[in-house]
Amino acid sequence: MRPLSIAAYRALLLPALLTVSSLPALAADPSTPMAGDAKTGEQLTYTCQGCHGVTGYRNAYPNYRVPRIGGQSKEYLVNALGEYKKGTRKHPTMQAQSESFSAQDIADIAAFLSTLKQK
Repeated sequence: MRPLSIAAYRALLLPALLTVSSLPALAADPSTPMAGDAKTGEQLTYTCQGCHGVTGYRNAYPNYRVPRIGGQSKEYLVNALGEYKKGTRKHPTMQAQSESFSAQDIADIAAFLSTLKQK
């Protein structure tokens, strides 16, 4: 049996990759914000509360006030997390946290945090 050429391999593989469930994602407009699920976002923000959920919390080094993020707009939260993930917004802890988030995770987190009331 002869090995498949790259073109033949792609022809066999591509239909399997383009399943019906993946087509809406490919057709989605990238300029349209992804819808977030607040219930999933609540689960994803469990560790965020350790810093952002404490009133008046100050980071030890470098010393600065950790902002309250509950009640911020979805747009602000999506932009901030996206910038940390890309590295254009600098903060080592937030960059490390955001690296593991998918675009859907970020939308879910923003959906939940935007529903919270500032104290």
